[in-house]
Amino acid sequence: MTVGVAAPTRTPAAARLAGFHLACFGLLIANIAYLAALAIAHGWILDDRGAPIHTDFTSVYAAGRLALEGNAAAAYDWTLHYLAENAVSAHSAVDYLGWHYPPPFLMIAALLATLAYTPAFLVWIAATLPLYLVAIRTIVGDRIGWLVGGAFPCLLPNVIPGQNGFLTASLIGGALAFLEQNPVVAGFCLGLLTYKPQFGILFPLLLAAGGHWRAIGAAAITAAALGLATVLVFGTSPWIEFLHWLPRTSRALFSGESQIPTEWYKFQSMYALVRLLGGGATLAWAVQLALAAATTIALGVLWRRDRLPYELKAAATATGVLLVTPYVYLYDLTVLAVAAAFLIRLAVVSGFARGEAAGLALIAALFLFMPFFAMPVGLPAATIMVALMVRRAYSSQGGPGAQRFVAI
Repeated sequence: MTVGVAAPTRTPAAARLAGFHLACFGLLIANIAYLAALAIAHGWILDDRGAPIHTDFTSVYAAGRLALEGNAAAAYDWTLHYLAENAVSAHSAVDYLGWHYPPPFLMIAALLATLAYTPAFLVWIAATLPLYLVAIRTIVGDRIGWLVGGAFPCLLPNVIPGQNGFLTASLIGGALAFLEQNPVVAGFCLGLLTYKPQFGILFPLLLAAGGHWRAIGAAAITAAALGLATVLVFGTSPWIEFLHWLPRTSRALFSGESQIPTEWYKFQSMYALVRLLGGGATLAWAVQLALAAATTIALGVLWRRDRLPYELKAAATATGVLLVTPYVYLYDLTVLAVAAAFLIRLAVVSGFARGEAAGLALIAALFLFMPFFAMPVGLPAATIMVALMVRRAYSSQGGPGAQRFVAI
């Protein structure tokens, strides 16, 4: 007599996990395939003549060259920096990309400029992309973290133009990942984040609300050391010029009245959305400041709630830093991968909440469709992320749906 063996039944939990893995893998392959196709078509780094394509990295490389020539302060002078950009890759004034970063970032730019353009571009990506992937893998605490990091649709807006979203996400992710166990390392990450100060303005308040004084001290020491190092290397003139040109840079970016037209859809902030819809600067600032105030208050309250999982506080913070600033671009939204990673870390332990995987998929879809509609996707994506966190928080407090998690 033959005894049949029943085929194993695939549980809904296993099917959901397999579907999530498959979706992440598909997005990763799409990212790689698009970049490969672009490189084959001479649309990445070098054109078909072998000349550098004018892109965001051109601005970094030009600033680095000026610094190596002993004229670091010239990076902040629009006329001189424009000439330096043109020496790297010729372009019209309309395409000019200014140098708006605080002087410490000039040290990285100078190091990159010691190399030829293509090796410098590749070294920059090779240095920052792994940092970002390691940060996401560390946060998730599971090997699926590699897929999550590689699948996030903001990879291409960083890899193609040579932008710095990987570094920003690495520092924010590192700070939040290490805060509880190693606050000194977390503070070190936040101190380095001063290269993009608009993303660090929330942290002193939130760390104080959570009583993380060692992290605050480490961040302050790191930031001070960076500033001192810049003075020792380049002198005080870059700081003087940075502060001198800052008001003009602000007017050019936010007034929309400069000779270089502002493409509001490239910004991902509430301020830019109001301007895109036809609102004036005064109204846009009022709405942006109201959102920033509401976000700050909500996060302050959240950080004082001991019963909430730390992952929710961290995910909310990673999302909040994008909401409070008017100066955020598509490549900066890589920070949302940090928020997603903390939510997935909860899912690895307790299972996905119903609709959670679909919400993350919708965020990915927004990024994928953005090039076709020329609309900012940052706010809708952040709103979805907030909704997912609110649902998690409500469920963790015993509200309706508290038991509706699908274990993975």
